[in-house]
Amino acid sequence: MVVVRNPSHAEQGTKQNNSSHEENAVPTIAPLKRAARWLIGPLLAGCAATPRAPVPAVPTDGVPRAVVLEPAPQPSPTVVAAPKPAGLPPPKPVRTHDELRRQAAERLVVANPEGSFMTQAPSHVLSVVVLEIEVKADGSVRRVNVVRKPRFAPETLQLAIDAIHRAAPFGDVRRMPEPWKFTETFLFEEDRRFKPLSLN
Repeated sequence: MVVVRNPSHAEQGTKQNNSSHEENAVPTIAPLKRAARWLIGPLLAGCAATPRAPVPAVPTDGVPRAVVLEPAPQPSPTVVAAPKPAGLPPPKPVRTHDELRRQAAERLVVANPEGSFMTQAPSHVLSVVVLEIEVKADGSVRRVNVVRKPRFAPETLQLAIDAIHRAAPFGDVRRMPEPWKFTETFLFEEDRRFKPLSLN
């Protein structure tokens, strides 16, 4: 014989309570889901809007091309002129070769105070350099020709050439007969200081 058990009043009350809780839970979860969709939607849209790196162009024929990088342009070399002393006066116009040679010798000493001397030249010098200087109409240097190279202390040749450029210009020579040039002999002591022979 099968016995059908009737639920007690307590069990019926429990079921009623559970069902009431479930009914009350449904409206609570639904707003949360809607809020989650409302928050996640803009985040996903922002991720999709993130800019991507540009993709390099691919040749239409499918053959890769080598990228050739040109070297950066090199700066042109700068020629540094020999510095001129602040106290070097402007030269006077000259009319004769003697005036040109004399004025040039005086300017050589003034323009090179640390590299020249004016005392009596010793009987035995370190080296002797002879230069021929061609000038332009305004007395600036056109060309320096080496007439005699030093047998000893070869570096004194460049010292003499630098001294010439440092002392130029040597005066307006337009009223002087051509050729516009003069010769100077440099007498060098042991300390590499010189004296123009024109002032000896």
